[in-house]
Amino acid sequence: MKHAAGTLLFIARFAVLGLAMAFVVGLFWPGSGERLRERFGLTAPPAQHASQGHVGNGPVSYADAVAAAAPSVVNIYANKIVTEQAVRMYDNPVLQQLFGGQPTTFQHREQTLGSGVIVSAQGQGYVLTNNHVIAHAADIQVLLYDGRIAKASLVGADEESDLAVLKIEASNLPVIHIAEQQLRPGDVVLAIGNPLGLNQTVTMGIVSAIGRQLNGSSAEDFIQTDAAINLGNSGGALVNAEGELVGINTLLIGKAAGAEGIGFAIPVTTAKKVLDQIIATGHVVRGWLGADYAFVPVAANGGLPAAARGALVTVVYPGSPAALAGIRPRDILLSIGTDDILDPADLRRHEAALKPGSKVQVSGLRNGNPFHVEVTLAQRPAMSASAELDN
Repeated sequence: MKHAAGTLLFIARFAVLGLAMAFVVGLFWPGSGERLRERFGLTAPPAQHASQGHVGNGPVSYADAVAAAAPSVVNIYANKIVTEQAVRMYDNPVLQQLFGGQPTTFQHREQTLGSGVIVSAQGQGYVLTNNHVIAHAADIQVLLYDGRIAKASLVGADEESDLAVLKIEASNLPVIHIAEQQLRPGDVVLAIGNPLGLNQTVTMGIVSAIGRQLNGSSAEDFIQTDAAINLGNSGGALVNAEGELVGINTLLIGKAAGAEGIGFAIPVTTAKKVLDQIIATGHVVRGWLGADYAFVPVAANGGLPAAARGALVTVVYPGSPAALAGIRPRDILLSIGTDDILDPADLRRHEAALKPGSKVQVSGLRNGNPFHVEVTLAQRPAMSASAELDN
């Protein structure tokens, strides 16, 4: 028993002596303990905060994107001569009382504010903007990023897509870079323009949705965004986080409709096709089958996916290409040419992209039975974008 007690006392003395030595070493040589642990590989890994995993995924600033795109965005001032009806009152009080006044007209100058994007230089300064900005303008002035003012001439306009192409004579024009990567909902976008005369205003948001169609009879394909778009932004640039053009800002649904943060832009792929046609021919032509479509109805208990493929024919216009080919109401169209039809909007875009006079095979189902017809497309009749939006 005495032997065990002596052993414990011996160990306790050495433990106290070791602690005392460690205290003295730590007091005179601070940090020596950490160095010894590192030398023998006993260092614990540093604690990581949960938020560190997200650092670096997104830029802190979009100044580089704005610097790349803003010089290509211009202000547009369209001066219009507006004629209005009025009544000119007679000077004689008796005549005023008997006849009231004489109908007359008067004219006054009205200025529309808008934005535009420089899309081509190479000796041909082409500016892309909205048709409603410059429609019926007698004089169009363009204010460049560097303060220069240029007179613009109208190359051509497309009322259905609400796009117009202007030409300016100026040197050293900064051309915007067009994005090649496809947009996705959730992507960050910047709207640059001239809202309410506040030139070079930048607002930020995300892509809320793509493929929006506000009118069922049109081939439109809008980008929906919550980036602030106000009066004067029309025709301006919608760019991605790299400063590349992804759309042309066009319209908004305002607070009058009980909405906030709902704006629309024309995709740059659509705008580029319109631009190329207007530069080449001065106008835009689209193919037309001559029918109206709706979504294919699917019963809730039918065992089919809710978003059924194809388009249901609702109306076939007399004498149209569809009527001449034998397409009937209630037919379900599944493919046009070599492309499958996803929905009515997809069919509108496919037929609009084809040249009038071209022949294409259309396949579908009639009363559950497959059928195939060859259709010779006609030119799509002119449609008013403003009338479509009003409807």
